[in-house]
Amino acid sequence: MSLVSKYWKIKASTLSGSLSIPPSKSQSMRALIFALLANGKSVIRNVLNSPDVEAMCVACRHLGAQVECFSDRVEVHGVGGIIKGAEDVIQAGNSGLVLRFIGGIAALGDLPIVITGDHSIRHRRPVIPLLEALNQVGVEAFSMRGEGAPILVKGPLRAGNVIVQGEDSQPVSALLIAAAFAKESREIFVINAGEKPWVNLTLEWFKKLGIPFENHNFERYKVIGNARIDGFEYTVPADLSTLCFPLAAAILTDSELEICDLDFSDPQGDQKIISILQQMGANIEVNMRDKSLKVRRGSALTGGCFDVNECVDMTPIMAVVGCFAKGKTRIQGAHVARTKECDRISSIVSELKKMGARIEEHADGFTVEQSLLKGATLGSHADHRIALSLAIAGLGSEGETIVEQVGCVKKTYPGFCQQLQALGACISEKEPT
Repeated sequence: MSLVSKYWKIKASTLSGSLSIPPSKSQSMRALIFALLANGKSVIRNVLNSPDVEAMCVACRHLGAQVECFSDRVEVHGVGGIIKGAEDVIQAGNSGLVLRFIGGIAALGDLPIVITGDHSIRHRRPVIPLLEALNQVGVEAFSMRGEGAPILVKGPLRAGNVIVQGEDSQPVSALLIAAAFAKESREIFVINAGEKPWVNLTLEWFKKLGIPFENHNFERYKVIGNARIDGFEYTVPADLSTLCFPLAAAILTDSELEICDLDFSDPQGDQKIISILQQMGANIEVNMRDKSLKVRRGSALTGGCFDVNECVDMTPIMAVVGCFAKGKTRIQGAHVARTKECDRISSIVSELKKMGARIEEHADGFTVEQSLLKGATLGSHADHRIALSLAIAGLGSEGETIVEQVGCVKKTYPGFCQQLQALGACISEKEPT
């Protein structure tokens, strides 16, 4: 039976204890990208065990890097910024980051490179903004289907400036990295700059590795080009996007929980979820020195209006939280959530309505009123953040909740079910009969 066909059975629960969350997917992937482009050997520790990370490792091998994976680290011998071609068609799997970042890096070479992926990558994940930007500087870059993957990219990048649509941060990051290792200095102009913390995550790597750049309010960048970086050592921090799930689970079940090994100094934008939940009345104590936080009992949540553009991956779980908050909760600025693994706005709204949620979607988000949720049979839409959010909803609902097709959570949270069980959650993983 395939892993994706598994489902969870969940009942209302109380949690207690402590846990550490998995490593950051975004930082694991960026570390591999820069290790690919570095001179010599890089050692990356605490890499997330994820199909996306595996796809990135394979992509790096196809582009000429030597990549060895061990139980506690990944070692990469990079190509020194020189992309000659690809050994084979590059499979992005379900990763939009692989599609776009590798699509940008492919423009550094002068041989055609083809990148494709699963159904979501081929049909749901926009790539035209990146391709149009590459076309502006002499790169032959196009969709082989007219829209979406497979894409073909044949460089090299020529001199000239670039204009790119920036609602989604990944094409912007891809162009920044490609520009850093291209031969000429150039400026990148961004229209409708969004998801700024995720671009900043890339720029922090530039700072770490000594790559010069100018950032003018995330709307204009100047990149010098001809970057040369040495191999490095790096330990991937905890994923502050994944943090939201055990955090919400504890709050919504009125439980005491400690979450450890959190690096609050890491520039992951999704740690904003902590302040949003505190504004709503969540009883969260943050200990910067010990790199931990504690959820205390007695949270009394009140709704509000929140713009989540800078932490758009929080959109599904905020729909769940809103069901438990007094009054109304309005989530806005989440338009790009419609172009992730699924349409996360429509998907979470439709599934929560099955549980009795009073929730209505808008173009860029939704409004949700405090609701008494009841167990139901729900679909994950093959999206890890939808599956995880619905599991949290089930922990605070009457009756039994079933979440189908939960294999997708391996993308960011392998071991979620087992970890929640250890904290006392009534959750079990089943195979269809």
